[in-house]
Amino acid sequence: MKFHTSAAFVIAASLLHISSNDGYSSQGGVNAYSFTPQSRRDIRSSPAFVGLGPSRGTLNQNGKSLAKSSSLVMKETNEKFSLSSLFGNSSKAKKASNTQQSKVATAPTTTAVMDPHPSVRDHINPLNQMHPSKIKMASSFSEPNSLPIHPNIRSGVLDNGLSYVILPNKSPAGRFEAHLQVFSGSADELEPQQGIAHLTEHVAYMGSRKRERLFGTGSQTNAYTDFHHTVFYAACPTYTPRSNGNIPMLPMALDALCDVMEARVEPSRLEKERQAVLSEMTMVNTIEYRVECQILATLHRENRLAKRFPIGKESLIRSWQTDDVKTWHRTHYRPDNVLLYIVGDVNPEEAEKIIEEKFGHITAEKQAKEIKLQELKPEASKLADAIVRGKDVIKARQSWHYPPIKHEWSFGSNPEFVESFKISPEEEKSNREIYDLQLQNSYDLDESVEFLTTTEIVPGKKIRPHIFRHELLQAFSFHLFAKRPVEPINNIESFRRSLARRVALAALQIRLNVGGRSDDPAFTFVEFNQLDSAREGCAICSLDMTAEPHRWREAVCKAISEVRKLGVHGVTPSEMERYASALMTDAEQLAAQGDRISNGDQLSYLMETIANGHTFMSPEQSYEITRKALSTLTLEEVNEAAKKLCAHVTCINENEPANDGVVIVTACSPKGPEPGDAAYCDEESLVKTVYEACQIEVEPEEDVPVPHTLITEDDLKKFMEEYPPSWESGKFTDGTPDTPADKLTRPFTLRRLSNGIRVGVGSNPAESQRGHLRITAPGGRDAEKRLGLKLGSMAVGSRTMQEGGAFGPWTREQVELFCVDHLLMVEINCSEEALMIDFVFPTTNVGNVGFGDDIQLGITGTEAVLQIVREIIVGFHWEEDALGRSKQSYRSAHESLQKNLEGKSTETIMETMTNSDKRFLSVDVATVNSITLEDAKTAIMSQLYPENIEISAAGDFDVQGVLDMILKYIGTIPTNANSEYRLKAKDAEDSVDKQFGSIPTLEKPGKFLELELTDSDPRAVAYVAGAAPNMWGTLADGSTVAERVMAADKGQSDYDRRRRSHPLFANVALSLLSEIINRRLFSNVRERKQLTYDANFSLTGFERLKGGWFLVTVTASKEKAQAALEACKETLEALRKSSKVTADNLESAKRVVLNRHDGELRSSSYWTALMSGIQEESIPLKGPLSVTDFNAVVEAITVKDLQLTLECLGLEDDELYTAIGRTVAPEGYVPDNEIVKASPMAGMGRGGALTG
Repeated sequence: MKFHTSAAFVIAASLLHISSNDGYSSQGGVNAYSFTPQSRRDIRSSPAFVGLGPSRGTLNQNGKSLAKSSSLVMKETNEKFSLSSLFGNSSKAKKASNTQQSKVATAPTTTAVMDPHPSVRDHINPLNQMHPSKIKMASSFSEPNSLPIHPNIRSGVLDNGLSYVILPNKSPAGRFEAHLQVFSGSADELEPQQGIAHLTEHVAYMGSRKRERLFGTGSQTNAYTDFHHTVFYAACPTYTPRSNGNIPMLPMALDALCDVMEARVEPSRLEKERQAVLSEMTMVNTIEYRVECQILATLHRENRLAKRFPIGKESLIRSWQTDDVKTWHRTHYRPDNVLLYIVGDVNPEEAEKIIEEKFGHITAEKQAKEIKLQELKPEASKLADAIVRGKDVIKARQSWHYPPIKHEWSFGSNPEFVESFKISPEEEKSNREIYDLQLQNSYDLDESVEFLTTTEIVPGKKIRPHIFRHELLQAFSFHLFAKRPVEPINNIESFRRSLARRVALAALQIRLNVGGRSDDPAFTFVEFNQLDSAREGCAICSLDMTAEPHRWREAVCKAISEVRKLGVHGVTPSEMERYASALMTDAEQLAAQGDRISNGDQLSYLMETIANGHTFMSPEQSYEITRKALSTLTLEEVNEAAKKLCAHVTCINENEPANDGVVIVTACSPKGPEPGDAAYCDEESLVKTVYEACQIEVEPEEDVPVPHTLITEDDLKKFMEEYPPSWESGKFTDGTPDTPADKLTRPFTLRRLSNGIRVGVGSNPAESQRGHLRITAPGGRDAEKRLGLKLGSMAVGSRTMQEGGAFGPWTREQVELFCVDHLLMVEINCSEEALMIDFVFPTTNVGNVGFGDDIQLGITGTEAVLQIVREIIVGFHWEEDALGRSKQSYRSAHESLQKNLEGKSTETIMETMTNSDKRFLSVDVATVNSITLEDAKTAIMSQLYPENIEISAAGDFDVQGVLDMILKYIGTIPTNANSEYRLKAKDAEDSVDKQFGSIPTLEKPGKFLELELTDSDPRAVAYVAGAAPNMWGTLADGSTVAERVMAADKGQSDYDRRRRSHPLFANVALSLLSEIINRRLFSNVRERKQLTYDANFSLTGFERLKGGWFLVTVTASKEKAQAALEACKETLEALRKSSKVTADNLESAKRVVLNRHDGELRSSSYWTALMSGIQEESIPLKGPLSVTDFNAVVEAITVKDLQLTLECLGLEDDELYTAIGRTVAPEGYVPDNEIVKASPMAGMGRGGALTG
């Protein structure tokens, strides 16, 4: 059950957006300019947004590029509509400028004429297919095969050239998001400006006083910088809270974004943000980050991206003054170079008026006047000329969203697209002599790196290899890439091709996941995908894989052979049927969700769709197009798509003709192995292995028979006869009366089955046609100690179950394909206190065969899940090969932990605080190796007896219908199921002891720990930790927060006593306190003292164990680590004594907590988390009241409550445990003091091994 269906349908989704994510959440939570890692797999595929595969540029109906010249674009227009605004330096913009100039001319104190802006050039309007002219043409049905555009979308261009797009969306009602996208990022930086786009983003938004007006309103603000753009956003309620006057917030949000366009660059703010960025450079520089740097630099060696990573050069960042930042800002933050998005509960007509009011006065000429460094104007002008001059520059030729780069295309690209970007060697040489746009020459600030060469293995077949070795690497990783032009999806034909690609990609990924996991798999992870990337201006086809170092050759050959098999033989008829049906179900779910898709999701898809020139459709429109396309999609079309996807691999075979593309290969390997060692890999052996792998003969895939149901009706009838089920009342420990066994209750129906299994079911229509189910079995790693199980057996056993999946007569492969057919995702985890098995599933009929009138419906996803739940409990097969994969996973995880500064530091402080209690530490290699299959099986099955199981389900379904299915499938499990595995607690005499103990008592005084990790790059992390209650307010000694608060407040009223006696009081108080502490840490440690990029306070969140810990984590330079640690301690002390919680602090925190709760209620997974443990005696304060009374308890909390709750944390100086982890250079390492490394943003993962 390792397979997650996200691999099947979340394939070939619209571009992965990966970028540096900066900003403080004005809700109160600290996002404090943190780079947010996002995998390519994070973007869900959706026909509703046509982000299904390769996206497209601006093409006409014949597939010819319209971006080639301005005249070509002009010719396509309707004469009644002026297309002048398709260009940033349009006549409208010039008219606005002239109007502005004429106004200025009448003022006696100003100059009559302004200088032109050095960077403004005629260019494609960034609205692409969402330009008003395109929408008008689409609505007129001038092209019968064109895709329909979302009927509610509205776009426009102001007279000054600023473009905007508005999408009304009431999910959630009463909120909206506004995003300002500036089409300049690190790829636009000049040589002395490396890193300035990112620094300017910090200064522009963090320095905005109008942004500060959004604080305390329940708004969130943030910003991020990438290669190709900088984005600022505000997510707000439509009106301020009543306590703030109930004022419309769209004007306030646009004020803040307009303030970004006219940013003041104050010296004090510049210095604060300089220190934040410098701290950030240290924080993000993990080994995973450095691997991603190597991959991206190799992949884009032929263009600017290899030398223009967003975080920039440290030496430059330290040197810039206000004029440097203001020069960058005024050069790039101009109306023709931005696009404003508004999505949410807004009136489009009113929004357009506000946009004009707030942004209409800004002009490029006005910005040009404030460019401070005049000597950079000519350089900026040269860069702008080079961008629009080159026929091969994708920014000017295809989409203004793209970076100003060119690409070396790989085999398998669309020939027409490749031809449209091609220039002669003479023209390329001439362009480069005029201006080295792609930075192929050497420059003073370049890193001293080994020059990469492209190997021509045989005539016409080229591979660009690169090896990265480092002492912190534990596993071998392999990354093979092809770059292809982003193709358009704006008509039926292109849409069909995108569906064919998705089917082919899904087939290969499932083969790799299911068939590739043999008894002794060569690789530990593998993924193949192709996604459009606006940030890189191309479609990236990637094969990512990890393996044990000594088996790298075998793993490479296996992975490449699977790719070749798809390219040569295509998919089977059953695979075609399976994944086409999955795509149809996906489209149905999104159409059913309709206007319930969240603002954030809508905006993400809208931004990616516009960037790549796709047609943005409504979910209903997309469903109809998908239905029509899939009903006639042929196996031949899918196999043709498979052939093109894999062409860069299949073409390397010696029997295939030569091509003019290049294949990019990067391998990352531990330092140490020498030539001759099986683990040694260099460029020559890497190229040789790839070539040899492409010569291996491949056979067609064989179909595996997949059951349509795991349990037949006859089986169910037999179960009902042997073990007649019935319902019993739900019972609670929070004071709630028993719930009836025969009636539905709200918001959840809570009951127990006659066999002892607790059940909670709730209807959540917010996620249309989707559901979430969780099995909870209290125990977890605490059971290892309490029941005398073998150390690590619960953890390794849960992973073994995840790696396995054979039930009854069915093999693992059949069960996994059953999950694929029914769109089920299964995840099994073991925490310190529970075993949890989570399922995500469709609530409609799935596994269907055929389309339209010929469709044969399968069972519902809900029923499929319940069949698997039953089999997990009573019919699971434990397999040695699954144990082997589980043990390898834990070995790798532990070994990697020892080479990770944050991981090793956290482990060290936890080891000290717990006195080496294994329940709270990672499972070491020796422990993993000692665990047998019987150990793993005994541990897990000892928890899976009916009396210990709770099942919580929420989704878009009929509650009574789900209860009826649960009664049949789960109620018929025998009461004594797995009784042979039940164990007594070591100190119990007559029965199994279910009582959870406490966390270890912290010894006094606390300790200060220092540790070192060998690493060539300097980094540091510091921690402050201590005792805390669990999330329900119980401390390690058994006392509670409520008891301590009431004992401390001698003058409390009866009302206060009743409030504090509520089961949810401590839970809510701790949540609010966490928000306030995080805000204080941000203000003091980052803003005032400028010691860090980020400091974070968190609680362990145990529910069953008594007690817990708090942990403050702060990243800093090695030199500032001690000062940062002391500043965190000072912040906590001040909150207790000199700078206590204020009413404003509390009100802001309440808005954060309530908004987060309201937002998460849209998620069925949140509902199941709320229900889990609600009938469990080991969480006595968790019950129905914790759900029904949440808002009331939050609103009733007072400042005094929080101040007294704070005293329940171990914050005295002798109670604190502190630690600093630092890196030390390897022996003999000589640092390069002359050149400071440029680092790309954290989280630039290209999926697969980098983000797994």
